[in-house]
Amino acid sequence: MQNEYEIKKQICDIGKRIYNRNMVAANDGNISVKLNDNEFLCTPTGVSKGFMTPDYICKVDARGEVIQANGNFRPSSEIKMHMRVYQERPDVNSVVHAHPVYATSFAIAGIPLTQPIMPEAVIALGCVPIAKYGRPSTMEIPDAVSEYVQHFDAVLLENHGALTYSDSLLSAYLKMESVEFYAQLLYQSKMLGGPKEFTPQQVEDLYEIRRQFGMKGRHPADLCQNLKEGKPSCHTCGGGCGSKDKSDKAASPELVAEITKKVLEQLGK
Repeated sequence: MQNEYEIKKQICDIGKRIYNRNMVAANDGNISVKLNDNEFLCTPTGVSKGFMTPDYICKVDARGEVIQANGNFRPSSEIKMHMRVYQERPDVNSVVHAHPVYATSFAIAGIPLTQPIMPEAVIALGCVPIAKYGRPSTMEIPDAVSEYVQHFDAVLLENHGALTYSDSLLSAYLKMESVEFYAQLLYQSKMLGGPKEFTPQQVEDLYEIRRQFGMKGRHPADLCQNLKEGKPSCHTCGGGCGSKDKSDKAASPELVAEITKKVLEQLGK
């Protein structure tokens, strides 16, 4: 097992990666790692994630209260969001929040990443819903994220950024990379006239591959709030992974007819 100092070094390394990949600007973003049920390491507020050293990292309890912090460093103001994820997902050991350009652009536009366009994204992420907007540093963001934490391993934050979480820091960070790459490909394919999506059967085939791999985490292939309600899975819900008002709009008869037409065209019928 790694000691705390080694974990702090890893947090700093991931912070540099996030900064160098333009996933954050200035002092944006935050990272946390679970040590045990009542001890967590997290990045401080007001500090660039690209220039941290281990002594910057704070330790907090399950309520987000400071256990240890050097000098004037204080935990990220978004620690409440991290704590909510840990509270509701015992399998999660790390949380990463960033503002990757393409993914955040979709979050600002209010567009969830639900279109099945590449095998890796379908298998690894399933889709990435949008949690409704909440004021920074308040309980509004944790409450909004809570709606999706049990069903997905990545969430867009409306007009804010992206949140990923997993059983290790590296895995949580790689999910952030995957979300951004997915968003970039989707954006650029739209500029070329629109992506060619997988058919529902092709999506299900990819879901089965994921199940055979025995991949960890939460995913529509295994658990989907739409399926639980008797609705189509996320990749065929027409964007129903957005906020409730957007979901109602997405389920309009006109949109359903358009989706049906597109699927039939892809099937050659």
